[in-house]
Amino acid sequence: MAADPSSPSGLEAAPTEEKYPAGMLVAGAVAALVLVMSLVGGSGTPTYAPRPPQAAPTGVAAPSAEKPGRSPQKALPRSKPVRLLIPKISVDAPFTDLAIGPSGQLEAPPAGDVNLVGWHAGGPSPGELGTSIIAGHLDTKTSPAVFAGLGELDKGDAFHVVRADGRKASFVVDDMETFEKDDFPDERVYGDTGRAEVRLITCAGDYDSAAKDYTDNLVVFAHLT
Repeated sequence: MAADPSSPSGLEAAPTEEKYPAGMLVAGAVAALVLVMSLVGGSGTPTYAPRPPQAAPTGVAAPSAEKPGRSPQKALPRSKPVRLLIPKISVDAPFTDLAIGPSGQLEAPPAGDVNLVGWHAGGPSPGELGTSIIAGHLDTKTSPAVFAGLGELDKGDAFHVVRADGRKASFVVDDMETFEKDDFPDERVYGDTGRAEVRLITCAGDYDSAAKDYTDNLVVFAHLT
């Protein structure tokens, strides 16, 4: 089943090149991030990515110590994520590192791989104290991608990140919201909350064929259990 950019869910079939340029999201992770979606060309397959900060992130590493008076929070040591498992929507996908490139933008995952998620490797790893960012494609020119079903998640649903240290970090969904890209709440999404959290992010809303971009972002808020 391929996605239809004119559909609010972006999941109905209409895989024509004229109506169906590729769609993908990549997210940076700093409290002061200004999320402005911009077009990025590549090998004849249009993609789009958010515009992260023009300098390397400085506010995304896990705090080295708890604030005075704050109870210790459950967290894991830093370890690279290996695989994302979301049983409810049948996601079983490997990770790729996402970094700030020479242009000052967060690099995108490969456009041709529909079963791949990226994490902001300059920020906290999933399970580490802080806010970890995991971004995935919504769809491509020909088919839905890894986060096509992200909107089906509900509060209380669980997902897991298999890590390079052999541990499996489990998370529970706290909330999920859709935000207009022109009015994205950077601090709320990317800011440190003092505990180990994850944001799953993809595109949502209607597809604007003139801008070659979706109008919204879907954000899933979750915490380590």
